[in-house]
Amino acid sequence: MDRFAAHDADRSPPPEPGLPHEELNEPQARAASHAAGPLLIFAGAGSGKTRVIVYRIANLIVTHRVPPYRILAVTFTNKAATEMKRRLEGLIGADIVKDLWVGTFHAVCARLLRRHHEAAGLDKNFVIYDDDDQRAVMNRVLKELNLDDRRYPPRQVLSRIHAEKQEGRGPAEFERKGYFDDAIARCFEAYERHLKAASAVDFDDLLLAVLRIAEDPTSYAGEDLRGRFRHVLVDEFQDVNQVQYRLVRAFCKSHDNLCVVGDDDQSIYRWRGADVRIVRGFRRDFPHATVVKLEQNYRSIGHVVRGALGVIRHASDREPKELWTANQDGTPIDVVAADSEHDEAAWVVECVRELIAKGVSPNEIAVFYRIHAQSRVLEEVLREARIPYQIIGGTRFFERAEVKNLLSYLRVIANPKSDVDLNRIINVPARKIGQSTVDKLIQAADLLGVSLFDAIDPLLEGRVPPSAMPGGQLPPLASAAKRSLLGFRDLIHGLMTEAKSASPSALAEEVLARSGYAKALEQEDSVESEARLQNLRELVQSLVDYEQEATAAGDEATLAGYLERVSLVSDVDALADVPKVAMMTIHAAKGLEFHAVFLTGMEEDLFPFRSQDPNRKGDIEEERRLAYVAITRARERLWITHAARRAIFGQTRYGLPSRFLADLPPASVRGIATPASTMAQRRVEGGFGGGGGYAAPGLRFGGQERSWEGRERRPGAQADERFAGARFSREGEPARARVDVPDRAPGERYVEREAVDAGAEGGEGLALRRGMRVYHERFGPGVVESVDPGADPIATVKFSGWGKKRIKVAFLRAGP
Repeated sequence: MDRFAAHDADRSPPPEPGLPHEELNEPQARAASHAAGPLLIFAGAGSGKTRVIVYRIANLIVTHRVPPYRILAVTFTNKAATEMKRRLEGLIGADIVKDLWVGTFHAVCARLLRRHHEAAGLDKNFVIYDDDDQRAVMNRVLKELNLDDRRYPPRQVLSRIHAEKQEGRGPAEFERKGYFDDAIARCFEAYERHLKAASAVDFDDLLLAVLRIAEDPTSYAGEDLRGRFRHVLVDEFQDVNQVQYRLVRAFCKSHDNLCVVGDDDQSIYRWRGADVRIVRGFRRDFPHATVVKLEQNYRSIGHVVRGALGVIRHASDREPKELWTANQDGTPIDVVAADSEHDEAAWVVECVRELIAKGVSPNEIAVFYRIHAQSRVLEEVLREARIPYQIIGGTRFFERAEVKNLLSYLRVIANPKSDVDLNRIINVPARKIGQSTVDKLIQAADLLGVSLFDAIDPLLEGRVPPSAMPGGQLPPLASAAKRSLLGFRDLIHGLMTEAKSASPSALAEEVLARSGYAKALEQEDSVESEARLQNLRELVQSLVDYEQEATAAGDEATLAGYLERVSLVSDVDALADVPKVAMMTIHAAKGLEFHAVFLTGMEEDLFPFRSQDPNRKGDIEEERRLAYVAITRARERLWITHAARRAIFGQTRYGLPSRFLADLPPASVRGIATPASTMAQRRVEGGFGGGGGYAAPGLRFGGQERSWEGRERRPGAQADERFAGARFSREGEPARARVDVPDRAPGERYVEREAVDAGAEGGEGLALRRGMRVYHERFGPGVVESVDPGADPIATVKFSGWGKKRIKVAFLRAGP
């Protein structure tokens, strides 16, 4: 007999009339009213799955008299759990909802583990170690085992251990395939020993400990876990890993009341252990499962829904689903061809500005990118336009730890008196300068009244006077500490010498090489370290941009000049209390939705992404699912941009438009080219000065047909009629002038007058004047604001996406 039965009889809610289902469509109502047995709900994007889960839970409690504490609903984010509870409170009341088990896997397991800590060999007050705690334990393990942390980076070792735990394996099940794996196995064993000694668990252990208890047929605690829940519901089921799946099956051991809601088309977390095969194989594990498909999208306009379906329909292995919507078609998806990443950012920012002017709140606008390194240029242009923004799931580019580390090196080189920067990088990367050594250096600097850098030599040579306080003699440094501190001093001196002749970007590369910072990140060989290396390359690219701008203006590119610019730019953020445009990677966008979405960088090798590491082969099917997720975040407007050339990771890439663009349905797409992109195409075709330039192969503008991967693009997807910087307007859509031009009445002609100063001649004898449109090889189209005459005149030009630049007139040509 169920030992919870007596409690259930006492605590069941009073019978109430059945819940109304008017708000549910037929498949939703069928899923919500399902009472017993396994249920698989395939929920397409925006199909109202949260509403179905909420109604199903309410129906179980109100109609079928299931006690709320016998229902477990698992979500993947705390935000989703909070929203689920809020909606349930509106249906059945807060008093009933408080007895429900609703939360993430980790939150639920932590709660259960507190109840059964003894069965897991833990104290009642066990602690949960976060990432930093885990690294501290691993550092101790490596020292204990006499393993070189350069050969066995703590992050890499922990990554291997976590991968094993996500498959439900411990040290005893670890498969050794060589000497390196032997060392990992020893680390695994020692790591677990240290955790147990501290009565601690990491995030994986929260789930594993509960799983081991629940799967133990002889354990009283296991019996309690297996009989505790009468109904188990799992949201975002496509994101579960093997341990999580085994866990929910263990909870349902005495019954088959398992309801899972997911969408294999939205499985994008394989790198976190998610296994899409689990949701696809659910019917194999539960042959009698009821299957319901939610295919009506309530979120997005018709063009967005059809665009998303067009992309995902080509997936090689998916559960057939025909996403559709009764919403109006709305505005077609704009596929925007830009000339460069700066041109792309300028287009995005101008559209954002006009959306806000039309009354769209900034927090209803999102800018997506495939990887964090793409955010730098977008941030700079948004900041220049004074448009408030926030980074979701990441940090502002110049606030990221690795970026600040490299900037601190450069600041110490430029100004060794900067104690804050020196303290930040004195042991980055690890060079065996411990905190005790740093503390002694700080004491020496205080006694001598000098900077930390200036105190290094006196401390090394024992020339620090004793403190006036009793026992104030500074203890001498150990030999190893002296060698490490001497090595750091010599490194900085060498870089100072290098700075006298090297360009700022070359100096930054020298810092990364000489300091060993780049090598240390490479040796970590993890997803995180690769991302940090990409951000460092992006910072070097920022220095290159600065140098090229200075050269074009006839100025000298100096390290001090760049650091000043970065400092001024980084401090301009005084709009914290107002709504902000959301910027994020597509992975961070999962579960969110916005009025308007800009999906940037839609180019081959960027999206779909191809890692620079040849050992990391991307999964094109997961990239396709990622594109589907990105598209379905938009409710009303969607822009997809791609650039013909992009400076990223320290190099300039000339790219093809993404293969996914070819899968968008013809009638739902509108092709657009920015003026800079149009100009580049004309130059390639010999229509402008006969110079060089670049246009994506197979992509043509000006009303002509387009093709991706050699395919003919559809009739009806013609490029818009707004090239050459002319203002244009369409009902319900912002005008997008790419450069500033004088306002004029309808039909009024704009006549360019002769230049006031005929001596200011640009390329090909071009005479410049204020307000004239010009073109620069790197910065694209711009408007002349002023001209400084002379033997080698310089113009101040406002470039779209770059801001104001001082450019030698000889480098300018007539603009569009």
